Amino acid sequence: MVSKPTTKSRKRTAEGTGRGGALVGSDNGTRATDGAPSRRARSDGAATVPSGKRPAGKSIGESTRPALGNKAYLKELARLQIELVKVQEWIKHKGLRVVVIFEGRDAAGKGGAIKRITESMSPRIARVVALPAPTEREKTQWYFQRYVAHLPAAGEMVLMDRSWYNRAGVERVMGFCSEEEYAEFMRSCPEFERMLVRSGIILIKYWFSVSDAEQERRFRQRINDPTRRWKLSPMDVQSRSRWVEYSRAKDENFRYTDIKQAPWYVVNSDDKKRARLNVISHLLSLIPYEDLTPQTIKLPRRQSDLGYVRPPMTDQTFVPEIY
Repeated sequence: MVSKPTTKSRKRTAEGTGRGGALVGSDNGTRATDGAPSRRARSDGAATVPSGKRPAGKSIGESTRPALGNKAYLKELARLQIELVKVQEWIKHKGLRVVVIFEGRDAAGKGGAIKRITESMSPRIARVVALPAPTEREKTQWYFQRYVAHLPAAGEMVLMDRSWYNRAGVERVMGFCSEEEYAEFMRSCPEFERMLVRSGIILIKYWFSVSDAEQERRFRQRINDPTRRWKLSPMDVQSRSRWVEYSRAKDENFRYTDIKQAPWYVVNSDDKKRARLNVISHLLSLIPYEDLTPQTIKLPRRQSDLGYVRPPMTDQTFVPEIY
């Protein structure tokens, strides 16, 4: 059996969650769409983003907030991505080590959020880790071993699209691990993460929460779109028929791993655009940084030919100009 967490760890207030304060959850401050406790995020001074029209087809129980207009979304995203570049330079300058974990329901928007975070950052500093199923050899290793190999060195940020929490989710629900392995994970995971934090790693954990209706809409969209069909795995399909089991697994996971040193931050992701902006804004609030933007760069004049003669164009193989 897994030892029960202390009362102190379960009754942690929003002010005691560590860096950045409270969780990003549902707008009304109650419970998130898949049963996750919701806490408000600390404001980072971002400008208020105007909203567009609310899309048709919203059912009762889903978010009543109007959809975010694309123009306003792109404008705010551009502003936040400039700040991410500043954070990147600060991480490199100070030699910080940052790990950001993205977990949650299938089709909850984790990949889209990661893409918007990294698309303006250097892949040498901010890299994405999305591991496949473990090999037969990896199954014989210490469970955390294959993840440790991907932890950041100084001046790096690692964004994990799924992580060691596979054991608390899909492995638990689908029976890919034994009761003993699951219990050991619940015992060791909090200590493992405390060890990472003590070593100086900034560990940030996001849980993307999506409603039943919105997940179904996104699944059907993937089925009908050949360019997205690869995103729908057999495990994703089975997750629909095991919705409640995944809810229980997630609740039990939070019970043990929502610790003060590495709290879970819940993201209401029914509206993908708002979710992406909320996550980026919140992430910026958790890493204090300074603006290291260099002074204006002056482009030097091109070197003169100095007698250089280019080889004949016929000596090179070109890509056919079809378009």
